[in-house]
Amino acid sequence: VMLVESGGGSVQAGGSLRLSCEGTGRTLTSYAAAWFRQAPGKERDFVARISSGGMITRYADSVKGRFTISKDNAKNMVYLQMNSLKPEDPAVYYCAAGPTLYIDNASDVNYWGQGTQVTVSS
Repeated sequence: VMLVESGGGSVQAGGSLRLSCEGTGRTLTSYAAAWFRQAPGKERDFVARISSGGMITRYADSVKGRFTISKDNAKNMVYLQMNSLKPEDPAVYYCAAGPTLYIDNASDVNYWGQGTQVTVSS
């Protein structure tokens, strides 16, 4: 599976961005998906995950209520809607997938995207 992210960019604090992740080479229907982010000099952190069927989600406390992860198996796409962006949200955001029911940490990930940069200006 190859994952390709898009939708990153620069936005003012309080604004919104929608990240997209397209899976190619294999259907994502049986893969759980997640988004992670990595700021300069910091570790890659979990942001949100969604079950293979797209019904069950979980979020990091820092983004709960602001970000929404979704999965469209028919289109082989995973999305991350980011609202009310804060100055602490800037990072490279990575799409991830694994042949499990859930992705709870990086060790559950088999496939990573190349990352997309998100910048938030105050």
